[in-house]
Amino acid sequence: MAAKKKLVFEDAMSRLEEIISLLERGDAPLEQAMSLFEEGAKLLRECTKRLDEAEQKVTLLTAGPDGQPVEQPFPEDS
Repeated sequence: MAAKKKLVFEDAMSRLEEIISLLERGDAPLEQAMSLFEEGAKLLRECTKRLDEAEQKVTLLTAGPDGQPVEQPFPEDS
């Protein structure tokens, strides 16, 4: 069995927005609407997981010597 390709975060968000639009229109048959809803729920979980992981990395990268978060300004682009 081939490994499932992992979606890029932005692609997952784009697909989620597309699913929301389709469901909001309300013209999909019940079976299709349920399938779209399930796909959207999976995408939402995946996106939330990735955002949580990114937040944890940022917190680790900005921790001070005592382990407490240290606010640091983002470098300004020249």
